[in-house]
Order: sequence, then C-alpha cells, then structure tokens
Amino acid sequence: MRLATVRTADGTRAARLEGDRLLLLRAPDVGVLLVSTSPASRLDTVMALESTGEIAFTDASFAPLVPHPEKIFCVGLNYRAHILEMSRELPDYPTLFAKFASGLIGAHDDLVLPLVSKAVDWEVELGVVIGRRIRRATLEQAHDAIAGFTVVNDISMRDWQARTTQYLQGKAFDASTPVGPVLVTGDEIGDAVDLEVRCELDGIVMQRGRTSDLLFGPTAVVSYISQFATLCPGDLISTGTPGGVGAGRDPQVFLEPGQVLTTAIEGIGSCVNRCVPEES
Repeated sequence: MRLATVRTADGTRAARLEGDRLLLLRAPDVGVLLVSTSPASRLDTVMALESTGEIAFTDASFAPLVPHPEKIFCVGLNYRAHILEMSRELPDYPTLFAKFASGLIGAHDDLVLPLVSKAVDWEVELGVVIGRRIRRATLEQAHDAIAGFTVVNDISMRDWQARTTQYLQGKAFDASTPVGPVLVTGDEIGDAVDLEVRCELDGIVMQRGRTSDLLFGPTAVVSYISQFATLCPGDLISTGTPGGVGAGRDPQVFLEPGQVLTTAIEGIGSCVNRCVPEES
C-alpha cells in the first residue's frame, strides 16, 4: 500500500496511490489516517475507504507526508561508509537528535537556502513512519509498529551544526526537510532492508548507498527510541545518511540557488527540490 498527503483547493487530503492515480480519502493527511485506523486491520480498512476524487500522480502537489508528527527523531552517523568518511569510530548506540514539524516541506517544494547559513548540505535518508503506540518495545514489537517507509532529506546547515557539540541548531531550521512523496508499507519493499538510496545534484550523483549498510536498522532504532520515549502513530524517524555529503568532500561543496536536489530511494520514490535564495 502507498499513501500520500496532497494539497487540494480545500486543504490537504490523505490519498492512496493506485497505478498512476492518487485516490483522495476523507482523512486530512496520512498522520490522521494512521491515528484513526487500527494497525491490525489498517490495510483492509484503507483499501475499503471510498474515494472522494482523484488526482494524477504527476499533477499532485505533495504536502509533507505527515504534516504534524508528534515527534521527529533523526539518527546521525548510521551508515558505516559515512562514519568512516567523517573520520569517526563506529558508535555503540544510535546518535539521536530531534527536528520539529515546522521544519518539514513537501517532496517537490522549493528548498529555501537561509541567509544566515553559507554551508547548506544534503543527506538522503530512509524515513520510518510509526503506525501504532509503543513503549519499551521488543524488536518484534518495533517491527510491527512500523507503518511504512518514505524518503527524507536531512538538510543540514553545517556552519550552524559546527558551532557546538550538539547537532540541533544545524538540523532544525524551518522549512528545510523534504519528506515524501509517499509512505510505502514494508511488504512492498522487503521491509527496506536492502534498498539503494541516492542523492543527485543537478543530475550528478553525490550519494549512493544501500540500507544494508546501516549500522542500526529501522527496527533496532525504533526499539531503542521506545525505551525512553513513547512512540505514537505518525511519528517520523530519519535513519541516517550514507557517504557523499558535501561537508565530507575535498574541497567541500554546498548548495547554491538554482540547483535541483533529487533524493531517491529504490522502491519508494523521490523528492525533487529546487534551491532558491531566502528573500532578505
């Protein structure tokens, strides 16, 4: 099953992808849909929902997949190749930081480069969307709590990130994190255990890796986070990025106005975002 949140003249709507058509559902977004349906019967329930209209996938304006998650967790330094690229040792535990709902943008929205940063970087990441409430979950329970997977670009303001030993200020800028375009359930993509993740800048591949290189996979991360925080339907977890970020290059490369950033994950889809300057 593939779900999206799209913008319409009457506000956002959850939609189910069938072929090349998005069937509009009565829920205002995917997050609300997850909260309002039982995990045990969600697939049958959503498939049985009556469509109130449809939009061609190519014509859709995608909102952030889950516009208002209660919690957003991100994992830093989680691909072995990226850890080595950044001259770090393999960690014993996931490195976590948070984002906020105000930081999310749609899969095809413009990415505004803030005036206060001169080092805006890309990070293609596999996103995990929680589908049921869990606390101190086992690995099996964590697996069952994953509603599906999506594409995230953890855009990072490296100059702000480097100001202190804490990541937050370089990671939580408003309107800086593309998410979408769809949620894909694990049965369609083998639980995302070995998918290609790729980031292109103006058609040039900057990052290419596979989710099999993750040090802490989605299930392990979900279980770990649930030991200290209750995870709820619609919560979003971004699982880390492979090698090839701009800050890891010699010389370093950062985003410029007019460039087009494409973030893609095999079997899920892609975010395509044009970089535009912030107006003074």
